[in-house]
Amino acid sequence: MGTGFVISIIVIIIAGGFLYRSMQRRGGNNKLPKDTRRLLTENVAFYNKLDDKGKALFEARVNDFIAHVSIRGVDVIIEDLDHVLVAAGAIIPIFAFPDWRYNNISEVLLYKDTFNKDFSADGGERNVLGMVGDGAMHREMILSKPALRASFRNPADGHNTAIHEFAHLIDKADSETDGVPEYLLANPSIAPWVKIMHETINDMKKKNHSDIDLYGATNDAEFFAVVSEYFFEKPGELKEHHPELYGMLEQMFHTKG
Repeated sequence: MGTGFVISIIVIIIAGGFLYRSMQRRGGNNKLPKDTRRLLTENVAFYNKLDDKGKALFEARVNDFIAHVSIRGVDVIIEDLDHVLVAAGAIIPIFAFPDWRYNNISEVLLYKDTFNKDFSADGGERNVLGMVGDGAMHREMILSKPALRASFRNPADGHNTAIHEFAHLIDKADSETDGVPEYLLANPSIAPWVKIMHETINDMKKKNHSDIDLYGATNDAEFFAVVSEYFFEKPGELKEHHPELYGMLEQMFHTKG
């Protein structure tokens, strides 16, 4: 057996180990919940509005997400309910797109509480409920477990941390997190969307008051995420106060919220 042959074997083994670890990181490592249907019925209002066929499809897509995206706790125990709620938050905004599977996330980390911009759940200035990673945290999302649970506990308060963060991922699918989700917008609709987005943001800043969470006026990306929460949580109220904005979101998500 020559030296070159031995080196080749070593290289193959190293490469194989690297590939295995990469595949592990990309794929989900979760066991499917024992009772997805019951957990959805008891906790997810969007699911309960669907007909039987829609419910079966929603369940299947929730389980598919859980099978392909790692969901794990950081200093906190996570349960089947947490897996289901994360997946529900992912599927709700893309439910009208049967072929959509997120290709820009590998892992969701659940923290024990709110955290700061340095990802610490201890100390002061812990006001972050969720975050889509960038740089070294690329393809990762962080959610506060209490915020995740609270998002589905009150389905009509206009706030859902999971939907908010997955809206960012939808926005980011075209490589730019800029409040213009090009995968959801036909070309002729981009300019009207930008116009109504900027008009609404300017109005929010001018009045310093709005039925839309003022955090949405931070920038275009946050506006899209915030109004996506509003659209799926309180569609009737959004339509009443902002009919044009509601109409644009209805076109984007191919649903009435």
